[in-house]
Amino acid sequence: MEPWETREWFADVLDALNRHDLDDLRGFLQPGVRRAHLPAGADAWIEEYADLLHGFPDWQWKRIQLLVEDDRLAVHLRGGGTHTGVFAHIAATRRRVSIASFAMWRVEHGRIAEASGTDDAAQIRAAIG
Repeated sequence: MEPWETREWFADVLDALNRHDLDDLRGFLQPGVRRAHLPAGADAWIEEYADLLHGFPDWQWKRIQLLVEDDRLAVHLRGGGTHTGVFAHIAATRRRVSIASFAMWRVEHGRIAEASGTDDAAQIRAAIG
């Protein structure tokens, strides 16, 4: 992909995340996507995002910065929502959570093949625990 194409592609990924469209999100993931320190595969990614949305039904991501180099993206996002459901076995606290997220993705044929970055779930658990 050309850098401008990657930026448009990322805007589509962010849109799927913010619409909470798990089927659309799956289309941006390689089935065997590798994730540093997390279970591999699109199913694991989708399951974890579904858990986040169960605990934070109003969760939204905002792009702060996006850097593109060849097939790699460096992404700085701000995510937030209100804890109104169970998340990571923690009952609803009604706390508003806002986190900074930093990720590195390698994109292959328009799908995320590798991902690494901050542990968003740990930040969220710390904010509500």
